[in-house]
Amino acid sequence: MALSQAAAGFPPQESTPTGTAELRLSPEQGERRAVAARQLRVLLTPLAVAGRRLPQKRLLDAYGGGGAEGRAPAGKRLCLEPSPRKPAPASPPAAPPAGTPAGNGLDGVWDADSDGSDAGDAALDGYSQLSAYERKRLKNITENAKFFAALKLHESAARLHQIATKRQSHVTKRAKPKKAEDETVRRRSMRLQRVEPSGIPMPEMPAQPEAEEYPQVPAGPLPMIPEDQMGDSKLTEDLLATWMRISEVVLVTITNVLMMLSRYQDSLNSMVLSENNIKKVVKYRVCSMAIHPSESIIFVAAGDKSGQIGLWNVNCESEEGAHVFIPHNYPVSCMHFSPFNPAHLLSLSNDTLRCGDVTRAVFDEICRSEESLSSFDFLEDNASTAIVGHWDGGVAVVDRRTPGTSSELSADIGFKRTRTVHVHPVNKQYFIAAGSVDVCIYDVRYLKSNGNKPVSSLKGHTKSVASAYFSPVTGNRVVTVCADDKLRVYDTTSLSSTVAVLSTVRHNNNTGRWLTRFRAIWDPKQEGCFVVGSMARPRQIEVFQDTGKLLHSFYNLDCLGSVCSINVVHPSKNILVGGNSSGRLHVFKE
Repeated sequence: MALSQAAAGFPPQESTPTGTAELRLSPEQGERRAVAARQLRVLLTPLAVAGRRLPQKRLLDAYGGGGAEGRAPAGKRLCLEPSPRKPAPASPPAAPPAGTPAGNGLDGVWDADSDGSDAGDAALDGYSQLSAYERKRLKNITENAKFFAALKLHESAARLHQIATKRQSHVTKRAKPKKAEDETVRRRSMRLQRVEPSGIPMPEMPAQPEAEEYPQVPAGPLPMIPEDQMGDSKLTEDLLATWMRISEVVLVTITNVLMMLSRYQDSLNSMVLSENNIKKVVKYRVCSMAIHPSESIIFVAAGDKSGQIGLWNVNCESEEGAHVFIPHNYPVSCMHFSPFNPAHLLSLSNDTLRCGDVTRAVFDEICRSEESLSSFDFLEDNASTAIVGHWDGGVAVVDRRTPGTSSELSADIGFKRTRTVHVHPVNKQYFIAAGSVDVCIYDVRYLKSNGNKPVSSLKGHTKSVASAYFSPVTGNRVVTVCADDKLRVYDTTSLSSTVAVLSTVRHNNNTGRWLTRFRAIWDPKQEGCFVVGSMARPRQIEVFQDTGKLLHSFYNLDCLGSVCSINVVHPSKNILVGGNSSGRLHVFKE
């Protein structure tokens, strides 16, 4: 320790009677130490925050003492301790006498543990009595002080203090932050600013109509007026006249001739799709379709998810071949031309069942219910009565001959959800209902309000069932589409309590939320063959045999690029129509 002090230019320590080491400095050395101590004290003076000063710090020995004589225990390091508050001097004070603490160097910068090996070198900054480490430390402190002064922390602290005081005085009311005046203006294109490239402002667009300008479809009969009332009414009249004319032809009973399978496959191969047979008929996703039984003109009806019904005369090659009507407020989930009078088009939405009568150019209201309706089918050949399914699981019987819009009977069949209902083609008293995981056959003659038991149950479905339909001629087969990615065919020749599965086809039925769920429908011209949409690429419509064999795939790489979830087959001609999620219809024909 004595060697280190000698190297630093200080006299060696002398032992005192009390055993403590004492530093004895000359007046010149004490004055230099005092100057260095004052400069360090100024650097360590904290900034004023919000009008008050933080406690200063001073250098004391490890025991917090030091004394007026500048004594410190041998081998102890000097540390920082808070000192009493006192205002900073406006100008550097005169050097204190050697007997004061500053004169003895206790407030200066000096580390008793430093070896002071560089203290003998002359320094240009006047701190030759300090070691190299202490001089470097003073330089760092000076640079840091300049850096913090440049940050203007005291101004920020004062501003934060004002904000905090203001918030505390308005505790009950939350003040909105003021918008910065110098906020950067977002750049906008000339199109968004409605300015022509030449600089001329574009004319103002008319205000968008509000929701109340589009009232809901009222209850009761509605006139057959197309959506675009500004269009040529003559074209609409021509379309309705065509529908009425093809319906006035004496109906011939359609007999299903069981042709050979090879001949049926040849007829499928002859059906092609062309650009002229593709048209956007409705605005949104197709939820249901029906095809007129006329053999002279191809006349198709499509219903979408918004309640629109589009009528398309495929034989009309002009752009005005299709017109849209809005008889419903909700998705049109089921549609049928009346088998007794094709001048009637029955359509079902969530809240109502309507009949479009072209002879009177009106959409009559047959049934209205507060419970959501899902599907329907005719119980008699004259189409006077119908079985209607409810989304909440029940069914109802509707008679078109009775006045009013209420059902004749509502029955709880124990389903959580009923998606489709279909009547047996031969034994009209039987109908099949498909729900969540339930597919059952009931006898309409024994329906009651509660406690209805099925005649037969079709087991094996592990997820929700989208559809279940009887085969068109004998009703000896039932095809179902299930969310477990399987198509199942059941043998319903004998309606026992449990119906056996005839075949199972692995099929991707994961249509998602943007596509209508697949429904497998039977071809009325061929018992034992059904048509279903496909998720496969290239996009296609598939035809299966009841044995599970794939017979044919309808596709066209140039014209068909979307999934046709809903399909309908003409009862007597080789015509297939597929509808997609954009309201477009595709007609495959010979």
